[in-house]
Amino acid sequence: MDPRILVPIDGSTTSEKTMLAILADRERFPLPLVLLHVLDIDKFAYRMIPDFQVDMIRENARRAGELLLQKQLPRFLDAGFQAETRLEMGSPREVVTRLANEENIALVVLGRRRQGEVRDILFGSVSNYVLHHVRCPVLLF
Repeated sequence: MDPRILVPIDGSTTSEKTMLAILADRERFPLPLVLLHVLDIDKFAYRMIPDFQVDMIRENARRAGELLLQKQLPRFLDAGFQAETRLEMGSPREVVTRLANEENIALVVLGRRRQGEVRDILFGSVSNYVLHHVRCPVLLF
Protein backbone atom coordinates (compact mmCIF):
# COMPACT_ATOMS: atom_id res chain seq x y z
CA MET A 1 0.00 0.00 0.00
CA ASP A 2 1.34 3.40 -0.97
CA PRO A 3 1.99 6.00 1.73
CA ARG A 4 -0.89 8.37 2.41
CA ILE A 5 -1.68 11.48 4.42
CA LEU A 6 -4.32 11.15 7.14
CA VAL A 7 -6.61 14.16 7.59
CA PRO A 8 -9.10 13.78 10.47
CA ILE A 9 -12.14 16.03 10.00
CA ASP A 10 -15.08 16.70 12.28
CA GLY A 11 -17.08 19.56 10.80
CA SER A 12 -15.69 22.14 13.22
CA THR A 13 -14.29 25.56 12.35
CA THR A 14 -10.82 24.26 13.18
CA SER A 15 -11.28 21.34 10.82
CA GLU A 16 -12.50 23.67 8.07
CA LYS A 17 -9.45 25.93 8.48
CA THR A 18 -7.19 22.88 8.24
CA MET A 19 -8.88 21.72 5.04
CA LEU A 20 -8.64 25.21 3.52
CA ALA A 21 -4.91 25.33 4.32
CA ILE A 22 -4.39 21.98 2.60
CA LEU A 23 -6.41 23.05 -0.43
CA ALA A 24 -4.51 26.34 -0.68
CA ASP A 25 -1.12 24.65 -0.74
CA ARG A 26 -1.61 21.62 -3.02
CA GLU A 27 2.12 21.19 -3.81
CA ARG A 28 3.00 20.47 -0.16
CA PHE A 29 0.68 17.46 -0.05
CA PRO A 30 1.69 15.20 -2.95
CA LEU A 31 0.48 11.92 -1.45
CA PRO A 32 -3.09 10.59 -1.53
CA LEU A 33 -5.26 11.87 1.32
CA VAL A 34 -7.45 9.86 3.64
CA LEU A 35 -10.26 12.06 4.97
CA LEU A 36 -11.21 10.47 8.27
CA HIS A 37 -14.26 11.12 10.42
CA VAL A 38 -14.50 9.33 13.77
CA LEU A 39 -17.81 8.77 15.51
CA ASP A 40 -16.93 9.35 19.16
CA ILE A 41 -18.51 6.40 20.99
CA ASP A 42 -18.01 8.08 24.38
CA LYS A 43 -20.68 10.58 23.37
CA PHE A 44 -23.16 7.73 22.94
CA ALA A 45 -22.75 6.53 26.53
CA TYR A 46 -25.87 8.12 27.97
CA ARG A 47 -27.45 6.83 31.12
CA MET A 48 -31.17 6.29 31.44
CA ILE A 49 -31.70 6.17 27.66
CA PRO A 50 -33.14 2.93 26.25
CA ASP A 51 -30.86 0.91 23.99
CA PHE A 52 -33.09 1.37 20.94
CA GLN A 53 -32.73 5.15 21.27
CA VAL A 54 -28.95 4.91 21.65
CA ASP A 55 -28.91 2.77 18.50
CA MET A 56 -31.04 5.37 16.73
CA ILE A 57 -28.68 8.16 17.82
CA ARG A 58 -25.68 6.12 16.69
CA GLU A 59 -27.26 5.48 13.28
CA ASN A 60 -28.09 9.17 12.82
CA ALA A 61 -24.51 10.06 13.75
CA ARG A 62 -23.20 7.52 11.22
CA ARG A 63 -25.36 9.05 8.48
CA ALA A 64 -24.23 12.56 9.43
CA GLY A 65 -20.59 11.41 9.35
CA GLU A 66 -21.01 9.88 5.90
CA LEU A 67 -22.70 13.06 4.69
CA LEU A 68 -19.83 15.18 6.05
CA LEU A 69 -17.25 13.04 4.27
CA GLN A 70 -19.18 12.96 0.99
CA LYS A 71 -19.56 16.75 1.14
CA GLN A 72 -15.81 17.30 1.63
CA LEU A 73 -14.44 14.73 -0.84
CA PRO A 74 -15.36 16.64 -4.05
CA ARG A 75 -13.53 19.73 -2.79
CA PHE A 76 -10.27 17.78 -2.75
CA LEU A 77 -10.89 15.83 -5.94
CA ASP A 78 -11.77 19.03 -7.82
CA ALA A 79 -8.53 20.61 -6.56
CA GLY A 80 -6.51 17.74 -8.06
CA PHE A 81 -5.88 15.67 -4.93
CA GLN A 82 -6.12 11.92 -4.82
CA ALA A 83 -8.41 11.34 -1.86
CA GLU A 84 -10.60 8.76 -0.21
CA THR A 85 -12.94 8.86 2.77
CA ARG A 86 -13.08 6.71 5.84
CA LEU A 87 -15.64 6.54 8.66
CA GLU A 88 -14.60 4.88 11.92
CA MET A 89 -16.16 4.49 15.34
CA GLY A 90 -14.28 4.87 18.61
CA SER A 91 -12.35 7.41 20.59
CA PRO A 92 -10.97 9.93 18.06
CA ARG A 93 -7.53 10.07 19.68
CA GLU A 94 -7.22 6.29 19.71
CA VAL A 95 -8.58 5.74 16.19
CA VAL A 96 -6.31 8.37 14.61
CA THR A 97 -3.30 6.97 16.46
CA ARG A 98 -4.12 3.37 15.55
CA LEU A 99 -4.60 4.13 11.87
CA ALA A 100 -1.44 6.24 11.72
CA ASN A 101 0.63 3.51 13.35
CA GLU A 102 -0.88 0.43 11.72
CA GLU A 103 -1.38 1.66 8.17
CA ASN A 104 1.08 3.24 5.77
CA ILE A 105 0.46 6.82 6.90
CA ALA A 106 3.34 9.19 6.10
CA LEU A 107 1.84 12.30 7.74
CA VAL A 108 -1.10 13.22 9.96
CA VAL A 109 -2.54 16.70 9.34
CA LEU A 110 -5.00 17.98 11.89
CA GLY A 111 -6.28 21.14 13.45
CA ARG A 112 -5.67 22.07 17.04
CA ARG A 113 -8.36 23.73 19.07
CA ARG A 114 -6.85 26.23 21.43
CA GLN A 115 -8.89 25.67 24.56
CA GLY A 116 -6.28 26.80 27.04
CA GLU A 117 -3.05 25.30 28.24
CA VAL A 118 -4.40 24.32 31.67
CA ARG A 119 -7.38 22.52 30.16
CA ASP A 120 -5.13 20.71 27.67
CA ILE A 121 -2.77 19.63 30.47
CA LEU A 122 -5.57 18.39 32.72
CA PHE A 123 -7.80 16.77 30.14
CA GLY A 124 -5.59 16.44 27.10
CA SER A 125 -6.67 17.01 23.54
CA VAL A 126 -6.91 14.84 20.46
CA SER A 127 -4.12 16.74 18.71
CA ASN A 128 -1.81 16.59 21.74
CA TYR A 129 -2.43 12.87 22.19
CA VAL A 130 -1.86 12.13 18.50
CA LEU A 131 1.29 14.27 18.45
CA HIS A 132 2.83 12.17 21.24
CA HIS A 133 1.63 8.71 20.21
CA VAL A 134 2.10 8.34 16.46
CA ARG A 135 5.29 7.21 14.77
CA CYS A 136 4.94 9.46 11.73
CA PRO A 137 5.23 13.25 11.49
CA VAL A 138 2.27 15.37 12.55
CA LEU A 139 1.37 18.76 11.10
CA LEU A 140 -0.82 20.87 13.37
CA PHE A 141 -2.87 23.84 12.16
